[in-house]
Amino acid sequence: MKVLIADDDRLTAAMLQRRLEGWGLEIVVVSDGAEAWEAIEHDPTIALAIVDWMMPSIEGPELCRRIRRDEKHAHIYLLLVTSRDSRADIVSGMDAGADDYLTKPIDPEEFRVRLNAGLRVVMLQQRLAQRVKQLEEAASSIVRLHGLLPICSYCKNVRSDQNYWLQVEDYVAEHSDLQFSHGICPKCYEAEIGRNHDNEEA
Repeated sequence: MKVLIADDDRLTAAMLQRRLEGWGLEIVVVSDGAEAWEAIEHDPTIALAIVDWMMPSIEGPELCRRIRRDEKHAHIYLLLVTSRDSRADIVSGMDAGADDYLTKPIDPEEFRVRLNAGLRVVMLQQRLAQRVKQLEEAASSIVRLHGLLPICSYCKNVRSDQNYWLQVEDYVAEHSDLQFSHGICPKCYEAEIGRNHDNEEA
C-alpha cells in the first residue's frame, strides 16, 4: 500500500517515513502542498496521506478540501497532523475533509493506532471496490430476454424474429450467452424405461 507524507518539517517527515517503511508500506515524501497535490494527481495508487497543516503553497486543510472535491481521489484516507490542538482547530480540520487528526509532537503509540485505523478503512474500501467490480462483471455477462415469445402449444417450438420455428434451446442460445448440456430428468427416465420394457414384452 502506498502512503503519501506531506510535511515541510524534514525531521518529522523522516521519522514518519522510517516508521512506515518499517511496517512494509511504500512511501512518497513531499515538502509542500503543491507537490502533494501533484503527486496525488499523477499517482492513483496513493491510498492514504499524512498531511501537515502548515505547509508552503497549499496548507493542509485546503489540500484536504481539494482531494475531497475531486471524485478520482476522494477515497484517499487523510490524516491531518498539526501542533494546533484546540477544539476549534480539530473541528476545522475535520470539516476540511480529514478523516483523523494527530497533534505534534507526535506520540509514537498514538500514531501507530491511528494509522492502523486508517489502514483498516483503506483495506475495507479496496475489498469493497473489488467486490463491486466482480458484481459489475457478472452483471455484464447476463443477457435478459424480454417481450412476447410465441411458442407452439404442441411441440413447444419457438417462433423467431425471422418467422422460423426453432427449438427452445436453439432460440435461447441465439439470443444469449447460454450454452446447453443435455440430460434426462428422473420422470422422463422412468417413462423411457417403462416404454422400453413394454416394447420388449410385446
